[in-house]
Amino acid sequence: MKTSCSRRDFLKLAGLGVAGAALAPRPGQAAAAGGKRPNILFIASDDMRPQLGCYGDTVVKSPNLDALAARGMVFKRAFCQQALCSPSRISLLSGRHPWTTQIYQIGPPLRSTLPDIVTLPQLFKNNGWFTRSLGKIFHIGIDDAASWSVPSWTSKTMRYDPDNVAKVKAAADKLRAAGREIPQKGQGAPQFAGAAFSAPDCADDALTDGDITNKAIAELREFAQKPEQPFFLGVGFVNPHVPWVAPKRYYDFYPLADLKLPANRYVPKNAPAYAAKSGDDFYWYSNVPKDRVISDDFGRRCLQGYLAAISYVDACIGRVLAELDKLGLRENTIIAFWGDHGYYMGEHSWWGGKHNNYEGATHAPLIVAAPGMKAAGKPTEALVEFVDIFPSLAELAHLPLPDGLEGKSFAPLLDDPKLPWKAVAISEYPKGGHQGTAMRTDRYRYVEWRDKKGQPVDCELYDHASDPQENENIAGQPEQAKLIKELAAQLAACRQRKRSM
Repeated sequence: MKTSCSRRDFLKLAGLGVAGAALAPRPGQAAAAGGKRPNILFIASDDMRPQLGCYGDTVVKSPNLDALAARGMVFKRAFCQQALCSPSRISLLSGRHPWTTQIYQIGPPLRSTLPDIVTLPQLFKNNGWFTRSLGKIFHIGIDDAASWSVPSWTSKTMRYDPDNVAKVKAAADKLRAAGREIPQKGQGAPQFAGAAFSAPDCADDALTDGDITNKAIAELREFAQKPEQPFFLGVGFVNPHVPWVAPKRYYDFYPLADLKLPANRYVPKNAPAYAAKSGDDFYWYSNVPKDRVISDDFGRRCLQGYLAAISYVDACIGRVLAELDKLGLRENTIIAFWGDHGYYMGEHSWWGGKHNNYEGATHAPLIVAAPGMKAAGKPTEALVEFVDIFPSLAELAHLPLPDGLEGKSFAPLLDDPKLPWKAVAISEYPKGGHQGTAMRTDRYRYVEWRDKKGQPVDCELYDHASDPQENENIAGQPEQAKLIKELAAQLAACRQRKRSM
């Protein structure tokens, strides 16, 4: 089926012959209603760390994601494979670690390194599902046409409020008048002429995520008219990625006087200088102090904006889920919600950033609700990786797994969240000319740094039993030498196992 075919043509063709095929349940799988092929609602939020009520946060207001968690499962310890938008999403959607995709930066598309790969949505498409991408699923501008039944859709509605839109336009006009190229990223790009946070007094629909919500609802209504045609609908929201732009009413949820800043506003002690850094893009926005000194007052305003953006996305997701229920689609739909990586809001002095191998950057939210799951409403402490999402959704939909996947299906956890599970979760990030690989065990975070020749040059060790915020690297303590040797051997075994997959 060509990706350029019309939506209605695809629905008509894909519904012939196979739409009513029943699927026998397998052990550990959640069964779809009546044995029908389940739909997939695949919801992403950009730069959302696991700061939600269902993760134990008492400040944020996230009633809709909390309600989803009550009907599904919260994965308390889920980790992305790289704390950067495009590499993380490519890893998740391909089911491969970055050490296999070899994509560690925003720019290269997946098929520049793996031209013949079958992605997660492509697997569903190839087996008769209608696959659709709205908003940011792959990175905007770095899409994968083969994954989708029709071209991806992105919102044209403004991200900023009108005042900031004018500033961004003026910055672009100035560059254009000077005959200079208009950069999309990096310091000097027009988008950074706007403020890092903004609270326009407007309706939800007036901003990008509200527009994405409306489009998702419209798609669901069309799908409901063709119930025999299963769908894979990706809905990618742009918040709470900086700039934190949300309608004022969400800002009002969080009075500045009530917000507390993190106590550990210092880099991890004894960490390599090149490792203990985050990204720079936050500091390029127009209202961020150019000396990079974030006062307590400005920090609280940033935190207010971030929390408001989370609540705005939560409200948007609530509208989508309400429509799913209204249309009678919930009982035959697997819902997966995820954020592409973690985020820092002042911890370790990092603001609006990720770009490293630490817990705050790699720990990300993951909630899954599947028809028939036995442990609905129960969380799991199992270590899972985002590469596990691909085989999990495929198993739940009874699809054969393509060769080369590097994750493990967590479908059995949906029935028993306390099953013995993975020993480690792996993340990577290149920093300062070194390649860093982090291994999260039940208790420790071990990070190994290698030079361009592949030789080890540094390591970090954080004990989550005594230091859950990773405030001090204890790798240099003599009493840790034996443990470091054991963890290094464990990481080497993981590398060898992945190479043989």
